[in-house]
Amino acid sequence: MAPQTVLLLALLVFASSQAFASDPSPLQDFCVADNTSQVLVNGFVCKNPAIVKPEDFFFEGLDKAGNTSIKIGSSVNVVNVNKIAGLNTLGISIARLDFAPYGGLNPPHTHPRATEILTVVEGTLYVGFVTSSPNNTLFAKVLNKGDVFVFPEGLIHFQFNIGPVPAFAIASLSSQNPGLITIANAVFGSNPSISDDVLAKAFQLDKKTVDWLQAQLSATN
Repeated sequence: MAPQTVLLLALLVFASSQAFASDPSPLQDFCVADNTSQVLVNGFVCKNPAIVKPEDFFFEGLDKAGNTSIKIGSSVNVVNVNKIAGLNTLGISIARLDFAPYGGLNPPHTHPRATEILTVVEGTLYVGFVTSSPNNTLFAKVLNKGDVFVFPEGLIHFQFNIGPVPAFAIASLSSQNPGLITIANAVFGSNPSISDDVLAKAFQLDKKTVDWLQAQLSATN
């Protein structure tokens, strides 16, 4: 499949994800976020339409690969309402994911406010999600260029590069602000720290191991 075709597919997936947007439906053509307002609402206050500009609906740079030289070997560039003010109330965002060869990982995480649909543009990824209790069923698959996979809202999921070359994917999400909870960072890197008594019992680990994990992950938050 030609790269142009794959990119077109990714854009179509991005556009179609509006069909399952989870944010409230807008009551006007648009509601560009007014980031200067001190009023607190669920989302952002609308900017006066008379001063809205094309730049409020624009972002550049998604063609550039992210830095994958960090420990986990991945980079995620999320374009949400904080980067495109015009996304406010539209229930959609997009992200570019880059993975280092042989082991680049987007670690287990959840998006509490969004379903995600992922399109692989280059490389080979092993991806999956886990259902809620009591079954905790893993649904996983190896994806190649042009393949698409859906991660349901709120479920723990991951992406892992098992190939010898860098991988690159585009994800669209059904919220202007999907949120992100990286499981290891949240549990072992919280601020303040969760009691090591709690974590030792929950994960059936000794306290020294818990303390070591907390020291590793608190440094990454």
